[in-house]
Amino acid sequence: MRIDSLRFQLLVWLLLPLAGLVALNVWTSWRQARATADLVTDRTLDASARAIAEDVRFDRGAVDAIVPPVALEMFDTGHRDRVFYRVVTGDGRLLTGYPDLPEPASTLKEGVATHFAGSYRGEDMRFAALSYPVVGAPDGRRVVVVVGVTLAGHGAMLRELWVGGFGRQLILLVAVGVLVVIGLRRGLAPLMRLRDAVLDKRRDDLSPLPDAAVQSELRPLVQALNTYMGRVAGQMAAQRRFVANAAHQLRTPLALLATQVAFARRTQEPAERAEALGAAELSTRHLARLAAQLLVLSRVEPGGRRPRDERIDLGDSARMVLEGLADLAVERGIDLGLDVIAPAGTVGDGAMVREAIVNLVENALRYTPPGGRVTVAVDGAGAEAVLTVDDSGPGIAPQERERVFERFYRVPGTPGEGSGIGLSIVREVVDGMGGALVLGTAPEGGLRVEMRLPPAPP
Repeated sequence: MRIDSLRFQLLVWLLLPLAGLVALNVWTSWRQARATADLVTDRTLDASARAIAEDVRFDRGAVDAIVPPVALEMFDTGHRDRVFYRVVTGDGRLLTGYPDLPEPASTLKEGVATHFAGSYRGEDMRFAALSYPVVGAPDGRRVVVVVGVTLAGHGAMLRELWVGGFGRQLILLVAVGVLVVIGLRRGLAPLMRLRDAVLDKRRDDLSPLPDAAVQSELRPLVQALNTYMGRVAGQMAAQRRFVANAAHQLRTPLALLATQVAFARRTQEPAERAEALGAAELSTRHLARLAAQLLVLSRVEPGGRRPRDERIDLGDSARMVLEGLADLAVERGIDLGLDVIAPAGTVGDGAMVREAIVNLVENALRYTPPGGRVTVAVDGAGAEAVLTVDDSGPGIAPQERERVFERFYRVPGTPGEGSGIGLSIVREVVDGMGGALVLGTAPEGGLRVEMRLPPAPP
């Protein structure tokens, strides 16, 4: 399940490791508490066994064992533990106590107590066994004392020690959680202020956000937002310019069309009416072409169309375009030809590439005088896929070659009915594919346009 809250995510990532450490600490505390309870119980058993052993006497040739009350009273902790003991001589003769008490598995060392766990009469117990010399015996006699106690006091001590430690750990975890929440709230305050600053902006306010008041980790985010808003501002400005230019470009042909239609309605002369209707038809075709180019221009702009990665054969694309424009070339009396020097392939949007070629060839046909020549050449032998369009028209002066890529710009004094956005469309297509558009002079003195595109991978 996805967690949307950044504060909750940070809290989880901070508290989960801390909870793991607390759990590890609780486990180690349990082991330490158990070791402490074992140590206290063993020391009490040692003291009891020694008190019993030290009170064994050699009197009149016999060993006498009397258990002192203090040896049993030291286990009186209020938990009703039961104490069992046994005292035997070195040769195994029982002096006092319970004869069936468990015995240690290991060999006893004199004077050193051995501790072991076991059960007696159905109860878990802890035992201490001690081998001790008999006081006053001339022949080095010794006795073995075994003392065992039930584990009620041991368990109570273990719980008291562990629960106290666990309670402190739990309080520590809660306190850390509260402090972390407070810290996150204060630490995320600049991010919340940044959110409020973004929300408080007006739709047309794309000024940069200040980044001095945020932490260094948030500055890349603020800088990215500022960069994005800068791009949006640039696109909005370009859109406003485009709309203004388009409105300006459409206003004149529409006014001319309205005038032509009105003149055709008023005149009574069939010849004048036919001429006016023919001019209106020409204006309508020009408007339709301009509208189509505006639509294409909106699609080739960044974000206007989903990128495509098609393998494109420039020779086939150019052939399709020239077949579609053959009638226009014949109508204008222009020799239109195609020369595929070497196969050239690239990767991109095939429809947009064909539209770019249409604009290049149409421009060449429009500005080439009757009887001229327009040649399209395709060459893929080099490091790029190159499509070249040469015409025998007037060409473009070098100082004007960069400006003709501006939208709706036309070289002053240029004849024809062009809209001035054909080369803009071509440049947008080529730039979107990572290529280059180069203007030069054709061998016959007209304009040469080279469309250089990255080659298709093998």
